[in-house]
Amino acid sequence: MGLIGTSAVLAALQLAAAPPARAPDPSFAATIAALSEPGGVFFSDNLVSNETSYLHVIPALERLVAPGGAYLGVGPEQNFSYIARTRPAVAFIVDIRRDNLLLHLLLKATFEGAATRLEYLCLLYARPCPADPAPWRHRPLAELVGYIDRQALDTTFRRTSEAGLLGLVAGFGVPLTPDDVATIRRLHDEFVTDGLDLRFSAFGRRPMMNFPTIRQLYLERDLAGRERSFLADDDGYQVVRQLQLTDRIIPVVGDLAGTTAVAAVGRWLAERRIPVGLFYLSNVEFYLLRGGTFDRFVANLRQLPTGPTSLLTRSYFAVQTGMPHPDQQGDHLSVPLLQYVDRFFEVVGADPADLTYWRLMTEGMIPLGQAGR
Repeated sequence: MGLIGTSAVLAALQLAAAPPARAPDPSFAATIAALSEPGGVFFSDNLVSNETSYLHVIPALERLVAPGGAYLGVGPEQNFSYIARTRPAVAFIVDIRRDNLLLHLLLKATFEGAATRLEYLCLLYARPCPADPAPWRHRPLAELVGYIDRQALDTTFRRTSEAGLLGLVAGFGVPLTPDDVATIRRLHDEFVTDGLDLRFSAFGRRPMMNFPTIRQLYLERDLAGRERSFLADDDGYQVVRQLQLTDRIIPVVGDLAGTTAVAAVGRWLAERRIPVGLFYLSNVEFYLLRGGTFDRFVANLRQLPTGPTSLLTRSYFAVQTGMPHPDQQGDHLSVPLLQYVDRFFEVVGADPADLTYWRLMTEGMIPLGQAGR
């Protein structure tokens, strides 16, 4: 099967012309500006997760989260897998790092330029696509990953694909400084250079070899042994892509314990009467408790339009506490936890300052095999 040449890269980007569910929202950039607050710093990059167990909650989420609500999350691409399986009406990715917003603009451009999963991988990692990608639409993810692994890096294709993606990013209307553009180039360069061996890393440190590659994360499975990432099947990919095409995955710069972003998202949702279905927190609460700002996060969470079925999901790392979690599965680095928001408020109580991280991570959780309340 032949490969497309450099001259066809921009034609591949035109695959975004597939009809979206509705016209793009012209207020996308204005919404980002209105909801965001000044960026902060974090100790790690934001390209890829290190949560190997992140898909373990998917079967429970499919049972417990009603489609059509709001999704909130932090961090990079793992959000797409939760979005694909819960089908929200709108999603906000709220992260303290401005680089995370820039990353999501790059990923949004990749979705817009890629009608299928294989084209997404080809554009993001700058590997030439098959001349006819249609027969790959429903192939197993392992075959798509194998295809990318076999492709040699083409420097001309790399430059052209990056130019096409940056052109799409510019079309989103988000004001970008020259440093922002340089950062987007750097982020794309890391995907391209490391390929599917890309790993989570902390600033100034080499990636730890026990952290998963992005290849492993794409291919991870739920507790029933099924591949459930957003790239596992065409249906999940198209859910996320349609939200991207209609500007309903909105990256926001903000501290979860900050003064603006979370509360502003809450007002935005309340005005449109969209309840929170799921809020993915990763392990941010660990840092908020350690930094003495957890009470401000609780106050922000109270400003979101939540109800009796609104859920939190987060990740626990024993390496941070020295204590293995009771729900630890095998040799996974992380433990995914699921909790109703109203149960969270009961655990936190009237004085969040007295709460320990261990209690927060072990009390009032939903067993992942539980079908309902």
